Amino acid sequence: MLNSKTNRIALYVSAFVVIALVLFAVLRDNSQMITLKEANKILENKGVQSIVVTKEYAYLKTTGTIYKIATSQVNPKMFIDYKVEVDTGFNLIVYILFAILFLGIGTLSLRWFQKNGAINQSFGGVSESKSSSLLESSTPVEAIKSDVTFEDIGGISDVKMELEEIIDFIKNPKRYKSFGARMPRGVLLVGPPGVGKTMIAKAVAHEAGVPFYYQSGASFVQIYVGMGAKRVHELFMAAKNNSPSIIFIDEIDAVGKKRDGQRNDEREATLNQLLTEMDGFEGSSGVIVIAATNKIEVLDGALLRAGRFDRRVFVELPTKRERESILLKYLLKVPHKLDVAAVANMTIGFNGASLAALVNEAALLSLRLGDFQVTIEHFHQVKDKVMFGKKKLQILSDEQKQYRVTYQAGKVICATFFDLPFEKLMLSNEKLTPSSDAPLIKHEIESMIKMHIAGIVACGIKYNEHANNAKSDLDDAKELVKSMLHEYGMGSSLIATEHEEEALMKELYGETKTLLTSMSSIMKKVEIVLNEKESITKGEVKKFIDEIF
Repeated sequence: MLNSKTNRIALYVSAFVVIALVLFAVLRDNSQMITLKEANKILENKGVQSIVVTKEYAYLKTTGTIYKIATSQVNPKMFIDYKVEVDTGFNLIVYILFAILFLGIGTLSLRWFQKNGAINQSFGGVSESKSSSLLESSTPVEAIKSDVTFEDIGGISDVKMELEEIIDFIKNPKRYKSFGARMPRGVLLVGPPGVGKTMIAKAVAHEAGVPFYYQSGASFVQIYVGMGAKRVHELFMAAKNNSPSIIFIDEIDAVGKKRDGQRNDEREATLNQLLTEMDGFEGSSGVIVIAATNKIEVLDGALLRAGRFDRRVFVELPTKRERESILLKYLLKVPHKLDVAAVANMTIGFNGASLAALVNEAALLSLRLGDFQVTIEHFHQVKDKVMFGKKKLQILSDEQKQYRVTYQAGKVICATFFDLPFEKLMLSNEKLTPSSDAPLIKHEIESMIKMHIAGIVACGIKYNEHANNAKSDLDDAKELVKSMLHEYGMGSSLIATEHEEEALMKELYGETKTLLTSMSSIMKKVEIVLNEKESITKGEVKKFIDEIF
């Protein structure tokens, strides 16, 4: 069967042929050629209504017929009793313009009926307001051509190996069928936002060389009951008619959430239709469903069972080596002079999308400053903007600024001493290090807690009080303490006692105070740099620490 694009082209060509034939029939010269003797006889009978003379012919229009005679045979005295019109060729131009207008209107009408014909047939009795609401959901499902390859995506070697088998299955189905193996019906890509799940699905379609049908889960959620299910059916029908093909459903959790008993007819109808379509695959259908989600835990159990999504691929945040690979991809067209490994080391917790934004921001900053190449300093300056957003330092009094400087100095010294992941601290920073989902040992979590409370400790040592900007860090410290004791079992026993949170916080506060007191000279040096530049790098702080320890 021809694909939808071929059908559309054939339809347009057919329409233009029909229109051309109609115009030919309307505009062609259908007059009857006569001799001079016959012309004189018609004129004598007084049956001529009008006469039009052109460069080549004279046209005699009667009640039922138009006659023409060559102009070279005509004597002007023949028409003395008639009003003669001279055709200058203007009518021909009008005809041409009319033909162009006719063709344009025909094309637009054809496209409109193609998109909306289904609505008129299926919803002839629906009110005009409802029909307009249903317009979007009745738009024909069309495949898109993917130009993304695995070479365009860095840091997905493990995922690529997992999906290459799917690609080979699509290309060589007989090899697997002869061995008694069937094609997986569904592949579920699971991972946090920005790791490239959509790009991976597009790369699979490109490598397999098959049509790619993209839909987001949210596009199935409709106002009217049954429209979401109808959309699902249309999607699967289009894919089957153009098999082998790939259906990609992004954010499938929008339509595939667990059914909790609360009434939601449209969502349940859509989910049931999705389940039915996946069950209805024949072994030779050649259609694979790839879906992506950030929250596999919220998906309905019926959607996850074997026979629907047979394979699950977890796409995690890139490792340092993978970040290097991704950065190299984005830096290909950016003039730079930097150690990519150093940039990868300072971007712990970044996903692929964040790395792309980081490279772009660094390039824009380089252009803004008039530099010819992107350097590591440009990355230092834009990293916090990408991670936390751009924040302007509030207007502070001299006293408030000194409290802020001391607070940030305590944090940056503690973070450097425990080698926490950061590269540069700005005086306006609310956050210093990114949150991490990676497995952490007890002493690593304690180091993070000490960093969060270090600013409070530093202000307590110097001023015996601190400002309210400590709230965010204090909340993070409390959350980590609570998780350590109640979730990770890192207290004196696996089940924490009532007062352990307070005891642990006091213990870590005391240790942080001892550390910063021993580094009073370093604190002064860091405060001087922050007062002058309103920023300091990890390397600068480490240099101060190394001079003493």
